[in-house]
Amino acid sequence: MIEKINFHINELNSMKKYPKELFCIGNKNLLNKRKVSIVGSRKPNLYAQKMTHLLSQGFAQRDMVVVSGAAIGVDSIAHKAAKAENTIAVVANGLDIRYPAINKKLIEEIEQNGLMLSSYKKGEKARNYSFVQRNEIVVSLGEVLIVTYADEKSGTLSSINYALKMGKKVYTIPHRLDESIGTQKLLEKGLIEPIYCIETFLNSFCSIEKKDDELTNYLKTHPKYEDAISKYASKIFELELDGTIIVENGLVKPIF
Repeated sequence: MIEKINFHINELNSMKKYPKELFCIGNKNLLNKRKVSIVGSRKPNLYAQKMTHLLSQGFAQRDMVVVSGAAIGVDSIAHKAAKAENTIAVVANGLDIRYPAINKKLIEEIEQNGLMLSSYKKGEKARNYSFVQRNEIVVSLGEVLIVTYADEKSGTLSSINYALKMGKKVYTIPHRLDESIGTQKLLEKGLIEPIYCIETFLNSFCSIEKKDDELTNYLKTHPKYEDAISKYASKIFELELDGTIIVENGLVKPIF
């Protein structure tokens, strides 16, 4: 059910002009939690996809809400990795329109468990200018902005400009020299900062209480995947699906 927000959202004071109206579907309590904005290209490379997933999941594990724009690519990866109940999706159209259509299922999940947000009334379709305002709202809501991939002429660069004007820190992940040229140039100018270690970066916001149990202690040793499966088969599969562990070079490495 679409509701009109009748209270002031302090984070949006950083916008050039506070929205005339705001509408939502879902859990408005997410607006009261700590939030981080994660955006990027609609066509990120595999490395950026993986890093977006790890960052978004890590923030959700630390009880922080991931804010993004529900677009394909980095946005949808961020929403999915954080899980619907830990995400706010800001869209550039009326909330009766689930756009882009390819993300209809994701948007429905966020409606049910997270929060959909828009400054546009029912029936209003997305237009160039509405995407720009959508980007400004996304940036305003987060403590910082993280851009995991952006081409040289990417629309994501407008989000970075908003963040810099608002005095917010902007972070990205290091790429090869011929990739994510948009963020590479800004890194070179010293306008944004690189993330070199996911766990260290996440813990700079809030560390998570680590479980002290037999399985957790075992995973800290980075066992061989085959050995871990033979010892904790169902648990390893469960943690792998959840993204709590990753397998690199045949070794199991915990993310928690």
